[in-house]
Amino acid sequence: MSRAVRWSMALAVLLTLLLGGPATAMPAEQDDPVLRVGTEGTYPPFTYRDPDTDELTGYDIEVIEAVAERAGWRLEFVETQFDAIFPALDAGRVDIIANQVSINPEREARYALSEPYTYSRGVIVTRSDDDSIQSLADLEGKTTAQSSTTNWAAIAREAGAKVETVEGFAQAAELLVQGRVDAIVNDNIAVLDYLATTGSDAVKIAADADQETSEQVLVFRQDEGALRDEADRALNSLREDGSLSEISDSYFGADVSIEDGGEATTEGRGGRSTWDVLRAEAWPMTLALLKVTIPLTAASFVLGLILALGVALARISRTRWLSWPAGAFVSIIRGTPLLLQLFVVFYGLPQLGLTFDRFPAAVATFSLNVAGYAAEIIRSSILAVPRGQTEAARTIGLDYRQTLRRIILPQALRTAVPPLSNSLLSLVKDTSLASVLLVTDLFRVAQVAAGESNEFLALYAFAGLYYWIVCWLLSRAQHRLERRLDRYVT
Repeated sequence: MSRAVRWSMALAVLLTLLLGGPATAMPAEQDDPVLRVGTEGTYPPFTYRDPDTDELTGYDIEVIEAVAERAGWRLEFVETQFDAIFPALDAGRVDIIANQVSINPEREARYALSEPYTYSRGVIVTRSDDDSIQSLADLEGKTTAQSSTTNWAAIAREAGAKVETVEGFAQAAELLVQGRVDAIVNDNIAVLDYLATTGSDAVKIAADADQETSEQVLVFRQDEGALRDEADRALNSLREDGSLSEISDSYFGADVSIEDGGEATTEGRGGRSTWDVLRAEAWPMTLALLKVTIPLTAASFVLGLILALGVALARISRTRWLSWPAGAFVSIIRGTPLLLQLFVVFYGLPQLGLTFDRFPAAVATFSLNVAGYAAEIIRSSILAVPRGQTEAARTIGLDYRQTLRRIILPQALRTAVPPLSNSLLSLVKDTSLASVLLVTDLFRVAQVAAGESNEFLALYAFAGLYYWIVCWLLSRAQHRLERRLDRYVT
């Protein structure tokens, strides 16, 4: 068995495990429905990963688990940034959102909302030395940092503030400390938890954002009213027997599941040193690199090169019905952002009935993107081979396919290796965008850890080290391949 065949078999086995292996399979004998819950995992104390166990936990997580137990559901948690949660629900990627979603008229009109399970209030956070903001009216002309799709972002805009988009509260707080924004509007409980955990005296709660109480709910698609009703019955049952109150009291020392249930407090989650954070996250990041980032890169690059070769040959064809579509494909891929392509494939195509799981969707999108750029590299490399080579091949009786395989492509390969290698290096880094497709890759692990620990510089630099090592190894392999190919160049 050749080395290439062995590597192909190993890659196939790895992809099989990633796309549907035993680790993600649900027991066949269970008849309870499996519902996918969309949540951030970076919004403590509501949804976050325990630094000691790395398990997803928080007030919202315990509430939805209690609801599932009463309703007879089995849950599968899908972690993603907040701004991608609603597109995921719309596209059928998740069935429920449990992430402190506040009621507003737009959401009431578009989604099926449960009964409220949390009551809180919004507050305005400023730097400790800033006394210029005392109410919502003072936000006019100021800049705030918010997740763009949250209710707090809408409140800030209505007050006349310019909203800068961030992934979560921890990032917003960092921007505020650095003086890049003037304020944050957010849930008072999340702010209290941040202050208790970090011990920060650089920011403060300056004022209430609204006199009205904010109500948080579980969110379902409009056509899933039956699920919403089951959730309401479960929430009412939990409220009546005191279970919801117990969950709330364990986190906040008050019953936030009812109005006027007491003043919430939080002790935070305990601080960790930078070294402890890096040591705890080193193995999860390594696993994400080996199980997701590298396989995603390898599969996308191989499939992209195969497609790129076909597109390149179509581009140089004299047949217009081949060359024109190929040229249009290259123009579209190179003329649109990769992030947009990811959103179209993962969130847009399901509206046309084309639904892909998260990993295959990422592979498909990255492969198309690679093909769009690599096709031009291969085309230019083929055209760089002197025309006399083709003419000489024909004089000795070689047909078009034989000429390509034996004469043209081997010579074009040497020319194409450096730019194709650059495409591969770019792809390694571009896979960090896969997190918007609910893929937990290396960068997503770093994001979650940074949101929980506030160690942004250390963790992002650590993630960068992983990417650099992979790219350095690929660069070394590229140089060895170039030297090997140089032996066949006169």
